[in-house]
Amino acid sequence: MARNVEFNEEEAIQKATQVFWEKGYNGASLRDLTDAMQINSSSLYNTIGDKHQLFIRCLNYYIETKRTMLQAQAESATSPLEALIKFIDAASATIIQDSSGCLAVKTAFEISSRDTSIQSILKTDNDFTRTFLSSLIDQAMQQGQVVKGEQPELLADYIIGSYTGWYELHLLYNDPQKIRKLSQLLIRQISV
Repeated sequence: MARNVEFNEEEAIQKATQVFWEKGYNGASLRDLTDAMQINSSSLYNTIGDKHQLFIRCLNYYIETKRTMLQAQAESATSPLEALIKFIDAASATIIQDSSGCLAVKTAFEISSRDTSIQSILKTDNDFTRTFLSSLIDQAMQQGQVVKGEQPELLADYIIGSYTGWYELHLLYNDPQKIRKLSQLLIRQISV
């Protein structure tokens, strides 16, 4: 008789996400993942599937957690500009403080060009972030807090492109001060 698989799947996904975040998709072995999840490989295959299916679950978990945090940050801000500043500051802090950087950005560089399902997930996440930022930018423009004359969507793309580039710079130079200065420059560029 087969043994019942008993483990907290949500906790296991959180632990596997951390492994993928630290080691990347290609660097994370099945053993690394099952050890972190505290399950055996047959339990993984019986409940979640293979490494790729696990990665998709982990990436979706990471993205959902990030979205919840973004929305909470925006709701706690006293103005749209403050919400934008918090977003930019959080992006730079993640790059500086977490040697693993952003899992979504890391994944975009590592595997999305070869994997259309991952690319689709990342595109959906980018679309969400773009819409989220565009809305804040539009509100800030209406309140005279952000420079006018550019489309909110274009400024949102500019912000996203900027912090994605910071990730690469930090990997190459490991210079937190450079990232802080770039984030402050970005804030000055979009503020009135």
